[in-house]
Amino acid sequence: MTPERLQRIKRMLNNRQTDLTVCLEDVHKTHNLSAIVRTSDAVGVHYVHAVMSSDNPLRMRTGTAKGSQNWVQVIQHDSSQSAIRALRQQKIQLLATNLSDRSVDFREIDYTQPTAIVFGQERDGISDAVLTDADAHIVIPMVGMVQSLNVSVASALVLYEAQRQRAAAGMYGTCTLPQDEQQRILFERGHPIYAEICNNKGLPYPKVDDNGEIDADEHWWQQMKYSNTQSVLV
Repeated sequence: MTPERLQRIKRMLNNRQTDLTVCLEDVHKTHNLSAIVRTSDAVGVHYVHAVMSSDNPLRMRTGTAKGSQNWVQVIQHDSSQSAIRALRQQKIQLLATNLSDRSVDFREIDYTQPTAIVFGQERDGISDAVLTDADAHIVIPMVGMVQSLNVSVASALVLYEAQRQRAAAGMYGTCTLPQDEQQRILFERGHPIYAEICNNKGLPYPKVDDNGEIDADEHWWQQMKYSNTQSVLV
């Protein structure tokens, strides 16, 4: 790992917002999921929750969102109930993007609080159960003829408002990720070849030191050397 890459990864880690997240309820289109994950990474969201029913074509698909998903953890849920339960355990405010009698302008929300923003399925929107459970409904003001924006566009607007508020409150620049998560990212993204070998062989990841170098004992290096030799022979 070059010093430049190490500094870039560390800078990213220092700006991750572990208490700001997005929950996608059965989003079906690859380009929408990809765009939302990309925007999430751009504003520092580290975890995206995705409710995916058994017939969702994106379920368990690898490579969705391409490079962005290397940095954002997409947590899949079988049902909306399990997703909301997981979010509520974090003592988080739940916002549903929905036009209703309780709706408020999305810019009136305090996003410096622990927040999960729910975006619904492209055709049917958010389920009634989630709408009922939400702490607030938010809308993006529309003054034209269309009644709604594409879900990926809507998510970008809301997430960048959250980013604006959090930046003004000084919430960027300090890493809040657990140490083991920081180490996982540093190893997988700083030393991807060795990470692949570890995954293939079921080996634990070694520590990455402050200079971005692998800190492992001789036994670990011997296993890596043997794996590399085997790869060349094959």
